[in-house]
Amino acid sequence: MSYQPETMSLADAIEQRRSVRGYLDKEVPQDTLESIFTLAQRAPSNCNIQPWKVYVASGQLKNSIRAKMVEQVMQGVPFNSDYDYPDTFAGEYRKRQVDCAVELYGNMGIERGDKEGRMRAHLRNFEMFDAPHVVFVGMDKVFGASVAIDVGMYMQTLMLSMTAHGVACCPQGTMRYYPDIVREAFDIGDDINILLGISFGFEDASIPANKTWIDREPIDQSVQFRR
Repeated sequence: MSYQPETMSLADAIEQRRSVRGYLDKEVPQDTLESIFTLAQRAPSNCNIQPWKVYVASGQLKNSIRAKMVEQVMQGVPFNSDYDYPDTFAGEYRKRQVDCAVELYGNMGIERGDKEGRMRAHLRNFEMFDAPHVVFVGMDKVFGASVAIDVGMYMQTLMLSMTAHGVACCPQGTMRYYPDIVREAFDIGDDINILLGISFGFEDASIPANKTWIDREPIDQSVQFRR
């Protein structure tokens, strides 16, 4: 089902948004891009400081960034993220991670022991799933976790704005692994760190990975009501 931004409710956008891993060879019109990012700019932040730094790559620049990232991965160049992130999860978090992987790889026809297939699936991240656009989101390196929360709220608002405009997206931790490539592409100084990347465009429904819909835990697993 498709929606128009003027008619889609917030509840619709939240329900419809998911990570899409395959896109049509069709760019999002510039006026739609501007509308998406203008709406996302309404995201909340502490004292309205609006700390997010946003870099959108399309066309030749996007292709160049993609090619450089793929080359780094194929050559085994170590990741160089601006921030440390957990490599593994434990307990209930690990179970959810595994359940997600089982669903995704199952739709892609990749068996547990298929190392070549899993490597190919991993590389698809750096190929940006053939999306026509990618946006990198960063913040000033002097900021810490409290400001990163503001940037996180912006990214969620941005993805909901994309959904409301009929544009699919996939937030990707892999897009932060080679931040120097991003800084070079956009002439960004070392004072800006890259937190995340989001590939986006129009969904290709024929891609098997796009059959993946991951449910959520009931709220009694994470929410407490008391009085």
